[in-house]
Amino acid sequence: THSEVLAAKAVSCLNQAMAALREIWEEIGIPEEQRLQLLDVVKKHVKGLLDLMVAEKESLKERLLRSIALCWKELDTLCRELQLEPFEAEEESTILQMEKNLHTCVEVLLKQKKDRKQELKAWQEQDRDLCNILCTALFCIDSNAVPSLEDLDCYRRHLASLSAEKEQRREEFVSSKRQIILLMEELDRTPDTSSERDVVCEDEESFCLSTDNIAALQSLLQQLEARRSLNEAVCTNLRSRISALWEQMQVPVEERESSAVH
Repeated sequence: THSEVLAAKAVSCLNQAMAALREIWEEIGIPEEQRLQLLDVVKKHVKGLLDLMVAEKESLKERLLRSIALCWKELDTLCRELQLEPFEAEEESTILQMEKNLHTCVEVLLKQKKDRKQELKAWQEQDRDLCNILCTALFCIDSNAVPSLEDLDCYRRHLASLSAEKEQRREEFVSSKRQIILLMEELDRTPDTSSERDVVCEDEESFCLSTDNIAALQSLLQQLEARRSLNEAVCTNLRSRISALWEQMQVPVEERESSAVH
């Protein structure tokens, strides 16, 4: 391999350097004993450098193995929280590649966890707003756990149903309020109870659209319609009596027409 070729070249360079040193020592005339001491110094330098490089790589290997163990532990926890199948590493993967792959998987799953929690928080805020308006109970879900995709989809559909219900009740409230105001004007009547004032004077966006409030609204509308029907019946009866009296009194048509406008 390429690394073996480079290692052989490094050994060759070392041998060449040692041969050159020996040749120089001989030319200089350095005694054998001193040469041995110099060779020992060279050996210690080279060995120290190589030992340092080996130690650094051993330390790197240990750090990678510790990181891999932590990643496996975190992946196991994330897979349980996200309700996913246990993670399986690639076969015949080097330590460095495995550590990189595991870190990548941890980051991906952490983002999934964060996204699900953020989506759950958004749904819960929307749920609280809708429940305050409709006076209904909050959706039952564990806020501390990481929701599954099925849980989030179910929550989403539940909120869509609540939103549709809110719009339906809002339309019913606006329509009934409009009719109530017209009937009160027609009957020359002002709201005389707190509930009636809430209906007529309350802002449409802040009115509580509970089933009880909607039922009370319909009840008030029916009462006003019944009152109008009663008044119309009384007016019809009075007009009939007036007409009969006009006939008995033989009141002229011109006089009748001038009074008919009232």
